[in-house]
Amino acid sequence: MSIPPISKEDLGRLADSLGLPLDDRERADLDTLHALASGFVGSLGLIESLPEPERPARPQRDSRRPLANDNALGAWVVRTAVRERDSGRLAGRTLALKDNIALAGVPMAGGTDFLEGFVPEEDATVVRRVLAEGVEIVGKAACEYLSASGGSHTSASGRIRNPHDPARTSGGSSSGCGALVATGEVDLAIGGDQGGSIRFPASYCGIVGMKPTHGLVPYTGILSIDAHIDHTGPMSATVLDNALLLEVLAGPDGLDPRQREVRTERYCTAVGRGIEGLRIGVLDEGFHEAVDPGVDKSVRTAIATLEARGAIIDRVSVPEHSVHSALILPFLLLGGSQLIAGGGFPTHACQPIPFGQAEAFARWNTHNDLMPPNVKLMMLAGAYAQRHGGPAIYAKAVRLRDAARRDYDQALADVDALVMPTTPTTAPLLPSEDPGFGESIQAISAGVSNTAQFDATGHPAISVPSGPSEGLPVGCMFVGRHFEEAMLYRLAAAVEAAPSSSI
Repeated sequence: MSIPPISKEDLGRLADSLGLPLDDRERADLDTLHALASGFVGSLGLIESLPEPERPARPQRDSRRPLANDNALGAWVVRTAVRERDSGRLAGRTLALKDNIALAGVPMAGGTDFLEGFVPEEDATVVRRVLAEGVEIVGKAACEYLSASGGSHTSASGRIRNPHDPARTSGGSSSGCGALVATGEVDLAIGGDQGGSIRFPASYCGIVGMKPTHGLVPYTGILSIDAHIDHTGPMSATVLDNALLLEVLAGPDGLDPRQREVRTERYCTAVGRGIEGLRIGVLDEGFHEAVDPGVDKSVRTAIATLEARGAIIDRVSVPEHSVHSALILPFLLLGGSQLIAGGGFPTHACQPIPFGQAEAFARWNTHNDLMPPNVKLMMLAGAYAQRHGGPAIYAKAVRLRDAARRDYDQALADVDALVMPTTPTTAPLLPSEDPGFGESIQAISAGVSNTAQFDATGHPAISVPSGPSEGLPVGCMFVGRHFEEAMLYRLAAAVEAAPSSSI
């Protein structure tokens, strides 16, 4: 859409609205100002008039909407059968992609209705990597609207239900991924986490979910919320499968600016190394008053199992743990609202921008009557904050994030990992069919008290089932030093091997 010519009246109104009053001399020379402004705006028209670079050839990949009788939990949005090799580390395995990950030639909606019809022309880096190892991508898993919910009721495709109790949430925003892995419909899934969105579904559905160190897995080709908190990682039924998928996904791609000094390991080898002599810090503040007694008991039983297998258990305190969970809010509110209004990509990020994405995002305000309450709230609060000191608060959050990172690094200086419940409760009931602002926000944010901190600080965190409470899964979460995912896999494998971890 072309930018219309700017008039003298437009200049006056803009000057007033932006707090750039024109003094008497400038108003007297308004003709010159107008001519110069017209020239600048017109130069943008030159860019518009230039031909687009050659678009990549979009692969021919068949996809279809799932039939209702094949989608009882609402976890699928698109079914595919994409495989490029018969051999590789993932040969014979099936995989689902969260529907914010670009699979070229297949629609991607990111849980929204306004992106309906957007078809990426290039694969995300993680897609190229798994296809090169022989996996079959069998579909796109439903996710929450713009990945902005920890529940599973905001996707434009409908609710995603928990396989252990369809009246309950599967957790979000990687909601479909959690349900599909838990039911065995897929072996593996790739989810995303900006506040707990891999670990919520893992905890509530009873699977293994790894939020890797920030930047370990390239985010190129995945819809962002804010580059400071964007994470993508593996979801699986077993710890070994999770480690295998991370081995395939991890490492720099030369494109993602989130990646700095990335270090990888042989994660599969770590799974079988045992835990004797490892020091585990039980985070006092992670077992807070909101933790359900059944969840507390399950996780403490897992800790006792680790001690019986030779681990050394210590108590650790990070007094500001609850405060640190609020650090993601500036990134979610200011970063997220700017992202939506700005075309679906971080404005100043030096990274590829897919053909058609900005044009698709430009439709967001033509569908806002269907936007869920939590996303409306995020955009309203973010836009207001942007006008009233928000950028300074955002900058301070970046500095506070670094201070929080040092707090956890100090706690991890004397132990090999921290342990706590992933979520304070088992899967909550889904909200009513038409929730208002209060009910919707409560339903999307009930579990963030132990997860959001580590999206801000970038520490790796894994959720592994530790045994049921009243028939529902419980997630036990280990947090480690940056790029020490291998250590977390050792601990998670020990919990997985305990008889009490099954459901």
